[in-house]
Amino acid sequence: MIGMIEVAMDRLLKPEKLQPGDRVATVSPSWGGAGDPGLLWRYKQGVSRLEEVFGLTVVPMPNSLKGGEYTYNNPKARAEDLMTAFRDKTIKGIFANIGGDDSIRLLPYIDFDVIRENPKIFMGFSDVTVAHLFCHKAGISSFYGPAILTDFAENVEMHPYTIEMVNRILFSNERIGKIQPAKEWTSERLEWIEENKNQRRTMNPNNGYEVLQGSSTTQGRLIGGCIEVLEFLKGTELWPEKDYWENSIFFFETSEDHPAPNLIRYWLRNYAAQGILQKTKGIIFGKPKDEKYYEEYKQEILQVMKEYELEDLPILYNLNFGHTEPKFILPYGALAEIDCKNGEFSILESGVK
Repeated sequence: MIGMIEVAMDRLLKPEKLQPGDRVATVSPSWGGAGDPGLLWRYKQGVSRLEEVFGLTVVPMPNSLKGGEYTYNNPKARAEDLMTAFRDKTIKGIFANIGGDDSIRLLPYIDFDVIRENPKIFMGFSDVTVAHLFCHKAGISSFYGPAILTDFAENVEMHPYTIEMVNRILFSNERIGKIQPAKEWTSERLEWIEENKNQRRTMNPNNGYEVLQGSSTTQGRLIGGCIEVLEFLKGTELWPEKDYWENSIFFFETSEDHPAPNLIRYWLRNYAAQGILQKTKGIIFGKPKDEKYYEEYKQEILQVMKEYELEDLPILYNLNFGHTEPKFILPYGALAEIDCKNGEFSILESGVK
């Protein structure tokens, strides 16, 4: 492994914004299902949205479409795809096809210097949290947001909310500003078969953000990911140093595994035991997948805050990122604001330059 880089969060390098006509890579850093015969149509549908909606030229990396079995057995090949995409000067952005559960196996094969010397947009969510921490370790900002097989390949058409967020955050170097809650949401599971491609998923009214606790306005720099995946990272060289958590806003979300409420309690107690919850300026929690354990998670969060006398820490709940559609995008290291009085969340700078 090459290049041990420690960079303060306010010094993460921002990548250049995307522009129509740019070449972007697609990668499979975790599960390789995008290349399985039964799902290749879905991948192509997602690619067509990148091309037709955003005017991008899509280049799949050499190993990314070799199927789930190959990618599982060859973590080095997955890492090589990432390194190839970062090295290629003609590639302006990198999009994950989907998450999975074993991106951590790429760690021995990552060249952090390659990433740092070639800052460019990298986006995905879920198990891609690990790859975001690769970027973070290398000192560049990346983007917790939509993936090819989910959001871009949505049946019938992409959701306008997600399209707006991609344009606003990846294609513009203007200040991002206030992120309004989506008016509707879904995490309904329809089988990814071509017969369903023209069937829309059922949307539900969205209740907006909830202020779990706190009464002030606070600012900090964004860091976080899928709470289950972050458990892979604790204690590894990817886990940020203690000082890094100062002046942060931590974001958490849960996956389709629907972790039991008591696990949220245990994991948050660990963050408190590390001193992280005492250092962060605030927390935002994504909408729980399927809204399962919606109330139970809130109670677990509040219990841990009470146990550690952190009842004034600003916490917003039910935000539209992670395992829910539509979703917004969180740029790592960007300065963000939680306004408890008005129940608002804003990103106070651009995500790109």
